[in-house]
Amino acid sequence: MSLNTIAYIIYLVIITYIIFWLGKQFHSKGSVFILSLYNGDAAATDAINNILLIAYYLFNLGYAFLKLQQWETVYNFQELIASIGVNIGTLLLILSATHYFNMFLIYILSKRTKTSTNL
Repeated sequence: MSLNTIAYIIYLVIITYIIFWLGKQFHSKGSVFILSLYNGDAAATDAINNILLIAYYLFNLGYAFLKLQQWETVYNFQELIASIGVNIGTLLLILSATHYFNMFLIYILSKRTKTSTNL
């Protein structure tokens, strides 16, 4: 008997919680960086921050659900735990890489914004 349905449910509950919790953290703490890019324009910052949050949710939830299609068949509880761990770990690595890439882009944009305002 396959335990994939149980694995899917556990995985989706955990990963959905992680995605929404991280999204909330990024949204609340990231606005400071965006605000500096927009020279204190709070309205533009809020709009961009909200759009980024929606894109973050769509991208990561979409990937999490697509990952179910590639899931190997799980036959026992040892494979169940290992499979959930590998799939959550993969998504967490992708989230981390995406976050650091975005932070790098914000850094580059802030340098460019400061350079253009000093001219």
